[in-house]
Order: sequence, then structure tokens, then C-alpha cells
Amino acid sequence: MSPTALPAEEKSTVAVQAIKHGVPADLAPLIGKSAILHRTPWHPPIATSADGVYITLQDGTQIIDGVGGAAVSCVGNGHPVVVKAVQEQVEKMAYVYNAQLSNEPAEELAKTLIEASPQGAFEQVGFLSGGSEAVEAMIKLARQYYYETKQPRRTNFIARELSYHGNTYATLALGNHPGRRIPYEAVLDHQNFHHVGPAYYRHYGREGESEDSYVERLKQELDAKFQQLGGDTVIAFVAETVVGATTGCVPAPKGYFKACREICDKYGALFLLDEVMSGMGRMGTLHAWESFGDGVSPDIQAVAKGLGGGFASIGAVLVSPKVSKGIRDGSGYWLHGHTYQAHPIASAASLAVQRVIASENLLERCRERGAELERLLKDRLRGPHARAAPYVSDIRGGGLFWGVEFDIPNDELPRINAAYQNSTGAGGNTSRNRRFGLVLQDKTMDKGLVAIAMTGSVDGTRGDHAILAPAYNVTSEEIQKIVGLLVESVEELLFD
Repeated sequence: MSPTALPAEEKSTVAVQAIKHGVPADLAPLIGKSAILHRTPWHPPIATSADGVYITLQDGTQIIDGVGGAAVSCVGNGHPVVVKAVQEQVEKMAYVYNAQLSNEPAEELAKTLIEASPQGAFEQVGFLSGGSEAVEAMIKLARQYYYETKQPRRTNFIARELSYHGNTYATLALGNHPGRRIPYEAVLDHQNFHHVGPAYYRHYGREGESEDSYVERLKQELDAKFQQLGGDTVIAFVAETVVGATTGCVPAPKGYFKACREICDKYGALFLLDEVMSGMGRMGTLHAWESFGDGVSPDIQAVAKGLGGGFASIGAVLVSPKVSKGIRDGSGYWLHGHTYQAHPIASAASLAVQRVIASENLLERCRERGAELERLLKDRLRGPHARAAPYVSDIRGGGLFWGVEFDIPNDELPRINAAYQNSTGAGGNTSRNRRFGLVLQDKTMDKGLVAIAMTGSVDGTRGDHAILAPAYNVTSEEIQKIVGLLVESVEELLFD
């Protein structure tokens, strides 16, 4: 039986109806069976074990993880070096409170991250428990920097439309992911968080406009936003180096981040990068800005997913010498904290992951396998013999972080939805107009592939995309299987 038998959109609707009118027989196994408050309106299939890129479900089904969970699992599950490090740390010391005591794994991890970064980019590291916490902490640290340096007028942040920076109150306001903001829009902070257009040349470049001219236009737009707010009131410009979930692995045009840094420097503001999804090796370099950000290092950077590789919940802010000095010359400490930051077990796991990446030369492997993934995707989905080519409008990314954008006419959605429902036996009780990304998300899981497929990649409403982001140590055979299952899923939806 398919592990995701019901489409996402309908699960929400049917769940509400079930509360009012009773639970239909086909939904009974999915509702009321878990004490967990899930983030989905249905009960997700239960995974019981995993090894490398393979995950085994409760019913014995084995699926392949083509996206590292959510670009997290960078060395796969069960790597013996990391497992051993975690076991040893649990036996040695499970926890100390960071406001009272530091610990060896956290100190060593911070040192490792600083030494591995190029150009002396960072001087200090602050640890958190995940990506949203890291971005939230980055926001606060940037404000603290100006508080310490006697510039209290600086209260504004500028980010970009079609961005995603996290799911906390402040990070939702900073980002502009329409679907995730909707329930909270009325209470989000619109006074201190502002937005300019996305760096998305494919859809936002004007007819006849070169990429260089587009970058110049975005530079002027950012400059105008600084002037509108008052240059001396802006704390920072914040961006994802490579936009992840919202648009699907979209790098900025060359020269864009150099231009943004120039505007920040012009007005004395900080330049902040969110590399929670694209950083820590995902793009084939330790930091995405090395290869996809014009080599421009930020004043503060948020990282998470690839930092701990999923073995523990951990995030971090990487702090430049400039910001470190501002704090050091002021109060001398970071006015921020959480109970579990710099957790010894999480730090030990993360340190082991980073050592595996270095010792197994996984950054180079990421680039090599990424080039292979790119070739396969472009050949199988956009090549001269690709059946789906008329529906695939773009394939973009880098390293092992690739997005496939689809252009599916609305009048074909009923046919696609009907074909999917017939193939799963879902019947006619669900919508025939679900976006292609939502159907593809279910279809890939049915085929035994974990991928991310989403909608709204063009403007928050239009556009569909799929993301692949396997582990850095994925094999050629596994890449071929991942691409094969994605292509089969797409073709069966479009043509069966």
C-alpha cells in the first residue's frame, strides 16, 4: 500500500470534515492514531530504521532518500564514525548548561568551523538548536552589534520576496514565503522587516534585459529601499545565498551579492547570509558564498542542516571579526541564550560529521556527484529524447542541490489528478485541480523516493518545482536510481 495514499490538499479538507461528520472508513487509519501534534494534516508513514540513503518503513517498505530529509542528511544515516562519537559522548557527559559551563566538543567544533572558513571570514561561533533559531539569533546579534556601537537608530531589516528564513515569529516576518505566513500575517512585524524583489532572473528579468543589467536594477532597488527607510536606520540586508524551498535551488545572478555588499557598506549596514539549507558543503564548497555568492563573505552567517547532518539538532551563527570586535568592545558577551545551545552531544555529532566530510573528501565528491546529477536530470527531463521536456522549464542548482521547475497548464491538472487518483484507488472524492507539485510529492513517495516537491515557485502561487539533495557520499548507482524514480513519477503523472 502506498505510504501516502491521500493527496496533501485533500487531507486537510477531509480531516476537518471528519471532525464534523465522522471519520470515513478509508481515513480511519490516518486520523487519531498518533499522540504527536503533526505538522501535516495526515499521519505520516513511520520510519523504523535507516542506513545510508535508504529508509525502512514500519510495513517493511524500503525507500531511497533523494533529498536528505530536507537537505540535512549530508553523510547519510548510520555513519560509523559519527555513531561512535555520539556513543562516546553520551557515556562521557550528556549535558551541561551553557551559561554555567562550556564543553570540549563545542569548543573544538567552533575552532574547526573558524579554521575551515576562507579569508579569515569568521572569528567566533554561537551555537543553537536548528536553522530557525540560528536565523533568529543572527537577527538579534545584528541588532546587538549596533546597540553596542551606539547606533540605536538602526532598527530595520531588508530581506527579499520569495525568501524563507524560518518558522519562528521573527524569521517568518523576515522571510516572505506566502504560504507559511498566511495564518500569521496579521500579527507579523511589518514595521521593522522590509522586502525587495527576488534575485530570480529567469522570471523577473525584463524582456531584452541582460543579466548584468538586471543585477544593476536590483542594486538600485536595494539602494532605494535604504533611502526610503533612512540609510542610518537599517541594521542589515539578509538573503539566502541559494534560495531553497520557496523557489527550488535558485542561485543569484553573478555579481548580485557583490552589488548588495556595496550597498550595505555604503550605508554602514551589515550583510547577512542565511545558509541554513545551502551551506556546510551542500553546494560543493563549505560555504555557498564561496562558489555561488561572488566570494563575498558576510558579517554574520546562519548555518544548520549540513552542520550536524541530522545526527543531532544543531545550528550556528558564524561571526565576522568586525561584529566580534563590536560585541567585545561593548558588553563583551552575546545577550542571547537557550537551554540546549552548545549541547555536548549535538556538538560531538556535528564535529564528527565535519571530520567525515574532510577526511573522506566529500566536498569534492559533492561537486563530482553533483555534476553527474545535473547531467542525468537534464538528459532525462530536458534532453532530445525526454518525454517530459515540454513540461520542464528549467533545471538549476549546484553541488548536490538541484531544482527542477515544471510548467503545467492549468487545463491539464484535472487529467493529471484523475490519473493519479485512479492509480492509487483514491476515488473521486478529492480535488481534480491540485497543483502538480502536490501530486508529484505524493507520487514520488509512492514510487519509493523521498523528494521535495512544492508549488508557488514563480510568485508564491504559480509554478511547481522538485528538489533533490542527496547525501554527499551518495554513489553513482544511487544517483541513477533517484533520478530514475523521479523521471518515472513525472512521466506517469503526465502521460499515463
